[in-house]
Amino acid sequence: MNKPKVFETDRLLIRPYTLNDVRDAYEMNRDPRVQKYILDEGPMTLENMHIIIRDHVLGDYSKHGFGRMAVVHKADDRYIGFTGLKYLPEFDKVDIGYRLDVDYWGRGLATESCRPMIRYGFEELGLSEIIALAFSENKASVRVMEKLNMKYKCNMLYEGVDVVYFELTEEYWRSCEL
Repeated sequence: MNKPKVFETDRLLIRPYTLNDVRDAYEMNRDPRVQKYILDEGPMTLENMHIIIRDHVLGDYSKHGFGRMAVVHKADDRYIGFTGLKYLPEFDKVDIGYRLDVDYWGRGLATESCRPMIRYGFEELGLSEIIALAFSENKASVRVMEKLNMKYKCNMLYEGVDVVYFELTEEYWRSCEL
């Protein structure tokens, strides 16, 4: 199985998921505040989380060589969510996404976790652009996209939900990195 490498920032360890992360992911996702801006993933059960990680996340590693990755807060040595890239076949594009435990919101960790993923996408995967989608009313996620220098393109209906669509081209990313 292809697995992405491990990434480290000042405060975070970003590593491939394992099935040992199922319980922590399940516990985080049970919080209704975490679920507020998430498309329906089916009933939030331990078994469903196991299926999501086993079939979808680990499956993406096998199929694409990348996918969502577990985020560990280094100071606490605690799983706090995910970040990473995901191929969206309906767009034929790669999306950057994240989800964090509410105890870690408002600290800049979403932005911090996405930066090495974007670098990885452009420098190692050779992507020409990365997109991001968020519920239109999710102002915190819109702000993360803006901090990542992503450009707003449009609002659209995605799976019946009004979302904002942002993109970042490799060329623009390089110009911002200088």
